[in-house]
Amino acid sequence: MVRKKNEKLRSSKGLFSDMNFVRLLTILIVVVVALGFLTEGKFVKMRVFTQMGYLFPEYGVMAVAIMLAMITGGIDLSQVGIANLSSIAGAMVFLKVMPQELLEQGGGNGYIFLAVLAALATGVACGFLNGVLISKVGIPPILTTLGSQQLFIGLGKVITGGPAVSGFPDMLIEIGSYKLFNVIPLPMIVFFTVIAIFSFIMNKTSYGTKLYMMGSNKKAAEFSGIKASSITLKTYVICGVLASIAGILIMAKTNSAKPDYGTSFTLQVILISVLGGVNPNGGFGKISGIVLAILILQSLSTGLSMLKIPSSVLGLIWGGALIIIMIVNFTLNGMENKRRIKELSYSSQK
Repeated sequence: MVRKKNEKLRSSKGLFSDMNFVRLLTILIVVVVALGFLTEGKFVKMRVFTQMGYLFPEYGVMAVAIMLAMITGGIDLSQVGIANLSSIAGAMVFLKVMPQELLEQGGGNGYIFLAVLAALATGVACGFLNGVLISKVGIPPILTTLGSQQLFIGLGKVITGGPAVSGFPDMLIEIGSYKLFNVIPLPMIVFFTVIAIFSFIMNKTSYGTKLYMMGSNKKAAEFSGIKASSITLKTYVICGVLASIAGILIMAKTNSAKPDYGTSFTLQVILISVLGGVNPNGGFGKISGIVLAILILQSLSTGLSMLKIPSSVLGLIWGGALIIIMIVNFTLNGMENKRRIKELSYSSQK
């Protein structure tokens, strides 16, 4: 019992010794309190938090993918394109494979599993394409994923003819709107399941260790026996799978699949990653930072909407926030690096 208590104490100390985590948690508390005050208490109601639980899961999952790509020293700008193409692949199962008599009769729930498989397979294929172009061909990640984003969107438009496709089984729509205990939205449960899985992967597996090592110093990692190209390929395949999960959530929530849905998500997920403390140069990023960053930005988005701030202004706010956050993070990281250099030089003099 004593040992278990000590382990819990050490883990909590480790979490709160992370200054980025403490800073983000402080910002989240300030934001929630301020919005509660400005909205005269309307923001801090369970109904509002439940509504928020339906809004952020899809781009929250994509933010985890962006974090993984950034840790390698790259980026994945094709997340939205993969998500939409994956949802279209799932939609085609209902529209082309499933007998339409079943859909008209309100049936066809058995085809949901097949649609999910089609969406996941699409995510794997798209991620594999990105990974091969980056790790094998040597094209920079920003150019690869920017080009593949347009490719995936264009492919989606060819498949659908342009407009959104809809008309899915009732059970899929219910999944998108289901609430556990009539409080916790199912999409939010999916999001936190992804968070739990990748928290374990990044902290407890050899893949996570190799990913951080490769992002910190690729040449040193290769000298230590890590196959950087293999890790990069695997990472972008995982990013593709995460994007397809986001696509499934979008399809279930909106009851439709659209080639260019959520074009603003790309900026949001990058903003989340940078706010969460992920180093764009690679080597550092934590799941806890991503979670807090998502909660901060979703709270701000919901609160600003409640305050009747025009949605057209939100893009300006997110862009400005991204620049300010990058300035603050780079300044703090520079100060931290100088402090570490001084400590190392002082210890070497001893």
